[in-house]
Amino acid sequence: MYTIISTLILFLVVVFSILLYFKLKKENLIKLHNGICPSCDATKKEFTNPTNGMKINVDVIQAKVLQSGGCSGTTEVEYKCKECGFSYVSSEYGGGCGSC
Repeated sequence: MYTIISTLILFLVVVFSILLYFKLKKENLIKLHNGICPSCDATKKEFTNPTNGMKINVDVIQAKVLQSGGCSGTTEVEYKCKECGFSYVSSEYGGGCGSC
């Protein structure tokens, strides 16, 4: 009886851990798309030129395409933070062929 209960509890812990992992992965990707580093919470910086009032934006997150899947495949993108060096590789859907 104890083995059945402990196995059930272990199974539930594993399922919730997997769900938490995917939730955190999705939240990190949303932060990266918004230009926020998930590791150090750095955001883009905005400077104003005092002579002519022109605003200059400096992005903290640098996105680099590692492998393109073409029109119907996925694209591997590497996101890198300039502040702390955090690196994250994600496979994303390319969105089809708009220009092909």
